[in-house]
Amino acid sequence: MSNRIIVIGGGAAGMMAALAAKEHGSEVLILERNDRVGKKLLATGNGRCNYTNINLNINNYHGNNPKFSYVGLSEFNVDKTIEFFEKLGITPAIEENGKVFPLSFQASSVLDVLRYEIEDRGIELITEAQVSEIKRKNGFSVILKDKTTFIGDKVIIATGGMALPSSGSDGSGYTICKKLGHTITDIFPGLVQLKLESNFLRSLDGVKFFGIAGIYIDNKLVLEDKGDILFTSYGISGPPVLQLSRIALDYLNKGKNVELKVSIIHTKTEEELFEYLLNRFSFMPKKAIEAGLIGLINKRLIIPILKEINIDKEKVISSLSKEEIRKLTNILISWKFKVVGSQSWGNAQITAGGVNTDEVDNKTMESKIVKGIYIVGELLDIDGDCGGFNLQWAWSSGYIAGSNAARN
Repeated sequence: MSNRIIVIGGGAAGMMAALAAKEHGSEVLILERNDRVGKKLLATGNGRCNYTNINLNINNYHGNNPKFSYVGLSEFNVDKTIEFFEKLGITPAIEENGKVFPLSFQASSVLDVLRYEIEDRGIELITEAQVSEIKRKNGFSVILKDKTTFIGDKVIIATGGMALPSSGSDGSGYTICKKLGHTITDIFPGLVQLKLESNFLRSLDGVKFFGIAGIYIDNKLVLEDKGDILFTSYGISGPPVLQLSRIALDYLNKGKNVELKVSIIHTKTEEELFEYLLNRFSFMPKKAIEAGLIGLINKRLIIPILKEINIDKEKVISSLSKEEIRKLTNILISWKFKVVGSQSWGNAQITAGGVNTDEVDNKTMESKIVKGIYIVGELLDIDGDCGGFNLQWAWSSGYIAGSNAARN
């Protein structure tokens, strides 16, 4: 008796689910709304496809119950992922922080080998097929917007979330899952640039520096990260900011007071920097403070910083009080801004929130509400940090779903 599995969505999780189901002996059909599969995959890792991370830890995952992901990530783990892709032709290149890329450093390489495999294994693929709903009757009827219907024994929903809608992720999967009886948690952009409240954003726009960013919730530091930070006309960007955005937006949605701290100088303690400034300024008593900061920080930061702490840029260094030098020290170590929101879905790398994981079996990815329906990847209320963790979740959840849908 054949087992026909329909996979909705030809992204990372969907392609992996289809390959796993076929490998376990099922007949498989992928329905992809775009004109080709894997569109979003091409944008990952700045077009280089950071497809996993050797330093993976359960703490890299978030959601109402991050531990939900543990079984899948353990069963189809990082080693198995690297081995799987190596057999397809992808030679791994491990970079800083454990990020794994194809040695070609082209996301297209990963997509090319997956597409080859789909075709080679005889998996049926229909593109420009937008699913509107699933009905249960003698198996499942998967109905497209144009009313074309496909019949299958099992259905794997891998439509992705809301992030990067230009790639086809428009949240339609949430509507499909809701119609099947699932609940969707609050969803918001993840790994996204933050909007700040400040009078200086226009003059800071484009200023980039290597520093530390931290998130304060109700005046308490909850998380910080280090790397390239970029001020923009709307707020702030850069890898550390993207990494912190999830926690910032989560608390902002809960009505908390959220602040972002930047440490422009992070290599000295506050006391060390204070002493250093006293010493530095002793060599240039006649200079105006504006000129006295050149060579210490980015020139375009000087005026906004002096305005923020109410020091006239023309003030001669010898007339600065110790209290003013202390203020300057403090802002260079910890400049705080109020977080007021984020850029839109078009700029977000992932979706935070999704289908409630209490309604899905984490050993199989099968719905507890409708047997024979499997839900994978970004559609679920699981999201990872930046650095290959989200793609690893796509591979793991897709593989578990495809294997189990075929076995049952």
